[in-house]
Amino acid sequence: MNQPSDQFTLARQQAGSAPSLLSTHKVLRNTYALLAMTLLFSGAVAGTAVALRLPHPGLIVTLVGYFGLLFATVKLRDSSWGLLSVFGLTGFMGYTLGPIVGHYLALPNGGQTVMLAMSGTGAVFLGLSAYAVVTRKDFSFMGGFLAVGVLVAFLASLAGIFLQIPALSLAISAAFVLLMSGMILYETSNIIHGGETNYIMATVSLFVSIYNLFLSLLQLLGFTSSGD
Repeated sequence: MNQPSDQFTLARQQAGSAPSLLSTHKVLRNTYALLAMTLLFSGAVAGTAVALRLPHPGLIVTLVGYFGLLFATVKLRDSSWGLLSVFGLTGFMGYTLGPIVGHYLALPNGGQTVMLAMSGTGAVFLGLSAYAVVTRKDFSFMGGFLAVGVLVAFLASLAGIFLQIPALSLAISAAFVLLMSGMILYETSNIIHGGETNYIMATVSLFVSIYNLFLSLLQLLGFTSSGD
Protein backbone atom coordinates (compact mmCIF):
# COMPACT_ATOMS: atom_id res chain seq x y z
CA MET A 1 0.00 0.00 0.00
CA ASN A 2 1.34 3.41 -0.95
CA GLN A 3 2.38 5.70 1.86
CA PRO A 4 0.90 9.25 1.93
CA SER A 5 4.36 10.68 1.25
CA ASP A 6 4.70 8.49 -1.85
CA GLN A 7 1.31 9.61 -3.12
CA PHE A 8 2.25 13.24 -2.51
CA THR A 9 5.52 12.81 -4.41
CA LEU A 10 3.73 11.19 -7.34
CA ALA A 11 1.12 13.94 -7.46
CA ARG A 12 3.82 16.60 -7.36
CA GLN A 13 5.72 14.93 -10.23
CA GLN A 14 2.55 14.73 -12.32
CA ALA A 15 1.75 18.38 -11.62
CA GLY A 16 5.29 19.36 -12.59
CA SER A 17 5.11 17.45 -15.85
CA ALA A 18 1.84 19.08 -16.93
CA PRO A 19 3.38 22.47 -17.89
CA SER A 20 6.11 20.63 -19.78
CA LEU A 21 3.56 18.65 -21.81
CA LEU A 22 1.56 21.79 -22.51
CA SER A 23 4.73 23.57 -23.60
CA THR A 24 5.81 20.83 -26.02
CA HIS A 25 2.30 20.60 -27.47
CA LYS A 26 2.31 24.36 -28.02
CA VAL A 27 5.68 24.23 -29.78
CA LEU A 28 4.50 21.34 -31.96
CA ARG A 29 1.25 23.11 -32.84
CA ASN A 30 2.99 26.39 -33.67
CA THR A 31 5.63 24.56 -35.68
CA TYR A 32 3.08 22.78 -37.86
CA ALA A 33 1.08 25.98 -38.36
CA LEU A 34 4.16 27.96 -39.42
CA LEU A 35 5.42 25.06 -41.53
CA ALA A 36 2.14 24.92 -43.44
CA MET A 37 2.27 28.67 -44.14
CA THR A 38 5.90 28.60 -45.27
CA LEU A 39 5.27 25.60 -47.54
CA LEU A 40 2.38 27.43 -49.18
CA PHE A 41 4.43 30.60 -49.54
CA SER A 42 7.45 28.76 -50.92
CA GLY A 43 5.22 26.83 -53.32
CA ALA A 44 3.67 30.07 -54.57
CA VAL A 45 7.13 31.57 -55.15
CA ALA A 46 8.27 28.42 -56.97
CA GLY A 47 5.12 28.45 -59.10
CA THR A 48 5.73 32.10 -60.01
CA ALA A 49 9.32 31.31 -60.95
CA VAL A 50 8.09 28.48 -63.20
CA ALA A 51 5.41 30.65 -64.82
CA LEU A 52 7.85 33.49 -65.48
CA ARG A 53 10.60 31.07 -66.52
CA LEU A 54 13.05 32.73 -64.18
CA PRO A 55 16.63 31.45 -64.42
CA HIS A 56 18.31 29.61 -61.59
CA PRO A 57 20.48 32.00 -59.53
CA GLY A 58 23.48 29.67 -59.69
CA LEU A 59 25.43 27.75 -57.09
CA ILE A 60 27.26 30.68 -55.46
CA VAL A 61 24.19 32.90 -55.07
CA THR A 62 22.17 29.93 -53.81
CA LEU A 63 24.71 29.03 -51.12
CA VAL A 64 25.29 32.64 -50.04
CA GLY A 65 21.56 33.40 -49.99
CA TYR A 66 20.67 30.23 -48.11
CA PHE A 67 23.34 30.42 -45.42
CA GLY A 68 22.96 34.19 -45.08
CA LEU A 69 19.20 33.97 -44.52
CA LEU A 70 19.67 30.94 -42.26
CA PHE A 71 22.16 32.87 -40.13
CA ALA A 72 19.73 35.79 -39.90
CA THR A 73 16.92 33.44 -38.85
CA VAL A 74 19.05 31.89 -36.12
CA LYS A 75 19.99 35.33 -34.78
CA LEU A 76 16.38 36.58 -34.86
CA ARG A 77 14.68 33.38 -33.72
CA ASP A 78 13.53 34.85 -30.40
CA SER A 79 11.94 37.98 -31.87
CA SER A 80 9.05 38.78 -34.19
CA TRP A 81 11.62 39.58 -36.88
CA GLY A 82 12.42 35.87 -36.89
CA LEU A 83 9.08 35.19 -38.59
CA LEU A 84 9.93 37.62 -41.38
CA SER A 85 13.33 35.98 -41.74
CA VAL A 86 11.74 32.52 -41.98
CA PHE A 87 9.52 33.63 -44.85
CA GLY A 88 12.53 35.25 -46.50
CA LEU A 89 14.49 32.01 -46.25
CA THR A 90 11.70 29.72 -47.42
CA GLY A 91 10.71 32.14 -50.18
CA PHE A 92 14.28 32.20 -51.44
CA MET A 93 14.40 28.40 -51.38
CA GLY A 94 11.15 28.33 -53.32
CA TYR A 95 12.69 30.63 -55.93
CA THR A 96 15.73 28.35 -56.33
CA LEU A 97 13.40 25.35 -56.65
CA GLY A 98 11.22 26.94 -59.35
CA PRO A 99 13.66 26.65 -62.29
CA ILE A 100 14.45 23.04 -61.28
CA VAL A 101 10.77 22.11 -61.28
CA GLY A 102 10.35 23.95 -64.60
CA HIS A 103 13.14 21.82 -66.07
CA TYR A 104 11.39 18.59 -65.09
CA LEU A 105 8.00 19.85 -66.26
CA ALA A 106 9.50 20.36 -69.72
CA LEU A 107 10.48 16.68 -69.94
CA PRO A 108 8.17 13.93 -71.25
CA ASN A 109 5.73 12.98 -68.46
CA GLY A 110 7.26 15.81 -66.44
CA GLY A 111 3.98 16.77 -64.81
CA GLN A 112 3.47 13.23 -63.59
CA THR A 113 7.03 13.09 -62.27
CA VAL A 114 6.60 16.30 -60.27
CA MET A 115 3.25 15.17 -58.86
CA LEU A 116 4.71 11.81 -57.83
CA ALA A 117 7.59 13.55 -56.08
CA MET A 118 5.16 15.87 -54.26
CA SER A 119 2.89 13.00 -53.26
CA GLY A 120 5.83 10.90 -52.10
CA THR A 121 7.21 13.78 -50.05
CA GLY A 122 3.85 14.41 -48.41
CA ALA A 123 3.31 10.73 -47.64
CA VAL A 124 6.78 10.32 -46.11
CA PHE A 125 6.48 13.47 -43.99
CA LEU A 126 2.98 12.73 -42.71
CA GLY A 127 3.77 9.08 -42.05
CA LEU A 128 7.01 9.70 -40.16
CA SER A 129 5.62 12.66 -38.21
CA ALA A 130 2.56 10.65 -37.19
CA TYR A 131 4.77 7.75 -36.12
CA ALA A 132 6.94 10.00 -33.96
CA VAL A 133 3.94 11.74 -32.38
CA VAL A 134 1.90 8.58 -31.71
CA THR A 135 4.71 6.36 -30.44
CA ARG A 136 6.56 9.21 -28.67
CA LYS A 137 9.82 7.34 -29.21
CA ASP A 138 13.02 9.23 -28.54
CA PHE A 139 15.16 9.47 -31.68
CA SER A 140 17.81 11.72 -30.17
CA PHE A 141 20.39 8.95 -30.62
CA MET A 142 20.25 9.64 -34.38
CA GLY A 143 21.54 13.21 -34.05
CA GLY A 144 25.26 12.57 -34.45
CA PHE A 145 24.84 10.11 -37.30
CA LEU A 146 22.49 12.43 -39.19
CA ALA A 147 24.80 15.45 -38.75
CA VAL A 148 27.77 13.57 -40.17
CA GLY A 149 25.68 11.99 -42.91
CA VAL A 150 24.23 15.29 -44.07
CA LEU A 151 27.67 16.91 -44.12
CA VAL A 152 29.17 14.06 -46.17
CA ALA A 153 26.20 14.02 -48.56
CA PHE A 154 26.37 17.81 -48.97
CA LEU A 155 30.07 17.72 -49.83
CA ALA A 156 29.47 14.80 -52.19
CA SER A 157 26.68 16.75 -53.92
CA LEU A 158 29.05 19.67 -54.49
CA ALA A 159 31.57 17.28 -56.01
CA GLY A 160 28.83 15.74 -58.14
CA ILE A 161 28.03 19.14 -59.66
CA PHE A 162 31.55 19.36 -61.09
CA LEU A 163 32.13 15.67 -61.86
CA GLN A 164 28.79 15.16 -63.64
CA ILE A 165 28.63 11.42 -62.91
CA PRO A 166 25.00 10.16 -63.15
CA ALA A 167 25.59 7.18 -60.83
CA LEU A 168 27.05 9.49 -58.16
CA SER A 169 24.12 11.88 -58.44
CA LEU A 170 21.65 9.02 -58.03
CA ALA A 171 23.51 7.68 -54.99
CA ILE A 172 23.54 11.13 -53.40
CA SER A 173 19.81 11.58 -54.05
CA ALA A 174 19.05 8.19 -52.52
CA ALA A 175 21.22 9.04 -49.50
CA PHE A 176 19.40 12.36 -49.04
CA VAL A 177 16.02 10.59 -49.11
CA LEU A 178 17.12 8.40 -46.21
CA LEU A 179 18.86 11.23 -44.33
CA MET A 180 15.94 13.65 -44.65
CA SER A 181 13.52 10.96 -43.52
CA GLY A 182 15.71 10.48 -40.48
CA MET A 183 15.80 14.24 -39.91
CA ILE A 184 11.99 14.40 -39.88
CA LEU A 185 11.85 11.68 -37.23
CA TYR A 186 14.64 13.29 -35.23
CA GLU A 187 13.26 16.84 -35.26
CA THR A 188 9.67 15.77 -34.48
CA SER A 189 10.94 13.65 -31.59
CA ASN A 190 13.12 16.55 -30.46
CA ILE A 191 10.06 18.80 -30.20
CA ILE A 192 7.97 16.20 -28.39
CA HIS A 193 10.63 15.54 -25.76
CA GLY A 194 11.45 19.20 -25.16
CA GLY A 195 14.80 19.24 -26.92
CA GLU A 196 13.63 21.98 -29.31
CA THR A 197 11.59 24.75 -27.67
CA ASN A 198 11.77 27.35 -30.45
CA TYR A 199 9.10 26.76 -33.08
CA ILE A 200 10.86 28.99 -35.61
CA MET A 201 13.99 26.83 -35.61
CA ALA A 202 11.87 23.66 -35.57
CA THR A 203 10.02 24.95 -38.65
CA VAL A 204 13.26 25.71 -40.47
CA SER A 205 14.64 22.24 -39.74
CA LEU A 206 11.50 20.47 -40.96
CA PHE A 207 11.16 22.76 -44.00
CA VAL A 208 14.74 22.10 -45.12
CA SER A 209 14.17 18.35 -44.66
CA ILE A 210 10.99 18.46 -46.75
CA TYR A 211 12.67 20.61 -49.42
CA ASN A 212 15.63 18.24 -49.79
CA LEU A 213 13.39 15.18 -49.66
CA PHE A 214 11.24 16.53 -52.50
CA LEU A 215 14.25 17.55 -54.57
CA SER A 216 15.90 14.14 -54.10
CA LEU A 217 12.73 12.24 -55.01
CA LEU A 218 12.29 14.50 -58.04
CA GLN A 219 15.80 13.70 -59.23
CA LEU A 220 15.34 9.96 -58.72
CA LEU A 221 11.96 9.87 -60.42
CA GLY A 222 13.17 12.16 -63.20
CA PHE A 223 16.09 9.84 -63.94
CA THR A 224 13.75 6.83 -63.98
CA SER A 225 11.37 8.58 -66.38
CA SER A 226 14.19 9.61 -68.71
CA GLY A 227 15.47 6.05 -68.65
CA ASP A 228 12.11 4.81 -69.86
